[in-house]
Amino acid sequence: MLIDTHAHLGRLRHSDPGLDPEALLARMDEHGIARAVVLAVESPEELDYYVPTTQVLSWCAEHPARLIPFCACDPRHRYPGRFDPYPLLAEYAAAGCRGFGEHLCGLPVNDPLQRPVYEACARLGLPILLHMDHHINRDAMRLPGLEQILRDYPELTIIGHAQHFWREISAVVDPAVAYPKGPVVPGGRVEQLLTEYPNLMADLSAGSAFNALSRDPRHAVGFLERMHSKLLFATDVLSATQRLDIVPFLAELPLSAAARHSICADNAVRLLRLDVAR
Repeated sequence: MLIDTHAHLGRLRHSDPGLDPEALLARMDEHGIARAVVLAVESPEELDYYVPTTQVLSWCAEHPARLIPFCACDPRHRYPGRFDPYPLLAEYAAAGCRGFGEHLCGLPVNDPLQRPVYEACARLGLPILLHMDHHINRDAMRLPGLEQILRDYPELTIIGHAQHFWREISAVVDPAVAYPKGPVVPGGRVEQLLTEYPNLMADLSAGSAFNALSRDPRHAVGFLERMHSKLLFATDVLSATQRLDIVPFLAELPLSAAARHSICADNAVRLLRLDVAR
């Protein structure tokens, strides 16, 4: 069974109509995906349009056995320092949201304005899917800001994602390259943080995770075996024509049954408290 922990609905880019629920379900069926997390988009960075939590909840309510809603809000709401996200996120959690994301805020990952969101998610038991690149939830090399958040909020589960997270799979990182090529040097920061912090997980979605694994398939097998309890199958699907390279790549890797089951479904069931009978 496959559970996709990173999928999108709605029009996100002006050049692409995006997916409606029926189109997403068709893509899921095409790749043998049983259930998918649908992410809200409520920050102006990266994409052209917003997909509010209320719309995500409405779509997922049409297909509750297959679509799982996440919520979002931007920490820059209202005047700086006056926004309390807890009541809003508590309302979304009560309506059925199982996590927070996609978090796409154009602030440093450990900016003071971000902390009320982390605090609220920790209190509500909502894992947060954290996109990290040169502008969104940005951090220094070796991810010291992310580590500070992991240390300060031990009850908050963070799911790492995107280029500046996954390039740190290698111990040697060129700060000018978002999608590095060539063999992975062992001892990368991602594996260190996944090992040291119980509250860090990572999703295998998008070109960032696929690049991190496919650049060195031999290293990928060892990494996936060692870290299998901390990794989540995911695609970042948002288009009807998008290639989902991670699906055949994982299927062809010589992984143990235990690692494969953990990554493909079991970790998502545990993290999101899913009803496996569905």
